[in-house]
Amino acid sequence: MNKIFIKYLNESKNLYGLEKATKGSAGFDLLASINGPLEINPGSTILVPCGFSLQMPTNFEAQVRPRSGLALKNCITVLNTPGTIDSDYRGEICVILINHSQESFKISRGMRIAQIIFKETPEVDLVEVNELDNTKRGSGGFGSTGI
Repeated sequence: MNKIFIKYLNESKNLYGLEKATKGSAGFDLLASINGPLEINPGSTILVPCGFSLQMPTNFEAQVRPRSGLALKNCITVLNTPGTIDSDYRGEICVILINHSQESFKISRGMRIAQIIFKETPEVDLVEVNELDNTKRGSGGFGSTGI
């Protein structure tokens, strides 16, 4: 089993331990590590700190993803979905949220705002070539395979 180290920052030590909502959950819930409420106005984005840093093996990345309930019920989602956290980043984990609704949305301390999933990344060797194999699809994209 691979080990991922987590360092809780001072203001969030008593806020939470990173955990999954259920035994079958793929992601760990990310909480807003803020002192007072934040408000996201309609059409606006905001950076929300989560109060911890990570150390992952070099062949891992962390992906920050939206919480489906916030997206469906409030139109709040992660702007750069999935947000990628590289294995050599040691700063605080933060989430870029966007409000797609017509109403302001308040975020309070400890609110579950996103989820984080850890993925192993393969080592690859990029090889430059003059030609690529032909496929039935070819260079067709953006709807070329139908609806």
